[in-house]
Amino acid sequence: MSADDALFLDLDGTLVGIAPTPDAVRPASHLLELLDSASRNVGSALAIVSGRPIRQIDSMLAPLALPAAGLHGLERRSAGGAYTPPPALPRFNELRAALGRFAADRPGLLLEDKGAALALHYRARPELEAEAIAAVEAVLGGKRGGIAVQHGKAVIELRPEGADKGAAVAAFMSEPPFAGRRPVFTGDDITDEAAFRAVRQRGGVAVRVGREGATAAEWRLADVTAVHAWLADLEG
Repeated sequence: MSADDALFLDLDGTLVGIAPTPDAVRPASHLLELLDSASRNVGSALAIVSGRPIRQIDSMLAPLALPAAGLHGLERRSAGGAYTPPPALPRFNELRAALGRFAADRPGLLLEDKGAALALHYRARPELEAEAIAAVEAVLGGKRGGIAVQHGKAVIELRPEGADKGAAVAAFMSEPPFAGRRPVFTGDDITDEAAFRAVRQRGGVAVRVGREGATAAEWRLADVTAVHAWLADLEG
């Protein structure tokens, strides 16, 4: 990393640990200082690129209000503060009701309403993975109609088509202060693979957090603690 790079960071599993439910995640006490320092070191060319809505990113990292892409790139806030809202999820109410009933009948499952996306979490009931996948397909009824289905770590997410983390990185890279810099993306999940490919296509660096799984990233960090240590090293 150098002061001429642009730094893009996933949140859950990268900057903060994975918890049984999204609401249970708490950032380490030193994380805000690390991010603030890293942002200053790269001339404010640091953005959070997460599956969470931007409102949740801001709540978790307050008082910082960094450039951010939420919902895997469906919504975005530029370094200048310009906000691009997410499109509506087709059949949202129908899907929320059907998957909500499915989750309610199976203690341990959680349907997360992200506003423009739905996420069915089975982390507490991993034995229900196949049943959860089948339920999503049954609810969709073979009619995707503008709906993207994204599988992640113990979660299945339904969101509008047309965006991913790679597209979010590309959008940031067309704007100041990111434009003209070498992009560096760090993430831990299959949802980050599009961003890994995007930064490598631009001559950048992709870093996968965790040792498991095939990846387009050429570098790895072991875990969240290793990411924090790496960010701390950037201060030097």
